[in-house]
Amino acid sequence: MTPSQQAASNLGLTRREIIRRALLGSGLALAASNATLLTACSSTKERAESARLTPFTDVEIAWLDEVAETILPATETPGAKDAEVGAFIALMVTDTYSPEDQVIFRSGMKSLEAECTADVGSGFAAASPAQRQGLLERLDREQWEQATEHPDDEAHYFRAIKQLSVLGYFTSELGYTQAMRYAETPGRYDPCVPYVEGELSWARHA
Repeated sequence: MTPSQQAASNLGLTRREIIRRALLGSGLALAASNATLLTACSSTKERAESARLTPFTDVEIAWLDEVAETILPATETPGAKDAEVGAFIALMVTDTYSPEDQVIFRSGMKSLEAECTADVGSGFAAASPAQRQGLLERLDREQWEQATEHPDDEAHYFRAIKQLSVLGYFTSELGYTQAMRYAETPGRYDPCVPYVEGELSWARHA
């Protein structure tokens, strides 16, 4: 047992509570579906069966990297591919999604690939950066409109892909320390700090 696991055990924290707190810390708890992301906390057997049913291949992880990189590209700071967000998404889906939700997620991957082929005549991996961006911008508008206009309907497939990309990036070491300002030992509590346009936001204490 690692020191962090021992500390969690001493505090009486379950795996479900640890993941819930991580989501709260990333600011995505309300956006992401707790019922979906925390399913695997119910039993180790279910997690193992889920992972066995839907393993991700290296090609699929590379594909997820390309999608995440289009959402969070490298600029003056590292992008999603640098943070290996594709591997993070694969781990989250296989380790925390139910078998049913894994099928839904994979169906979304196929739908995105099919829409890319219909739009530009090639799969996502072969599309140009401009074509990728145009496609994902359209899908993002569609998922937002669906969520706001028809909140009771099943979520648009792109919503989960985007949420996991953002969560994976901003909880990675690169996202935490280079895309945001991070202080290992923060100073005094200041509830109101002047903001200068263009400054990086502060990362929460790890």
